[in-house]
Amino acid sequence: MAKELHVEIVAVEAMVWSGEAEALFARTTEGELGVLPGHAPLLGQLADPGVVRVKRSDGEDLSYTVNGGFLSVDKYGVTVLAESFEPAAAS
Repeated sequence: MAKELHVEIVAVEAMVWSGEAEALFARTTEGELGVLPGHAPLLGQLADPGVVRVKRSDGEDLSYTVNGGFLSVDKYGVTVLAESFEPAAAS
């Protein structure tokens, strides 16, 4: 079984999504960032507006448009905190 990444996506008012994923992709103020299991710890500021995409372990993708916030990666996984999240339009 492949390693998984624990992801928590949190808006100011509520938990948006929590679960296991293969990867997370986000646009930060420093550019595009991809996070895989075992990624080095980091703290990044999300681009405003930006998109956060989660590649779930079951093969399904989740995409959210975010406004303001941060992304934190540690040994336990990745947490995305933002002012607001809305499902991104399918492309």
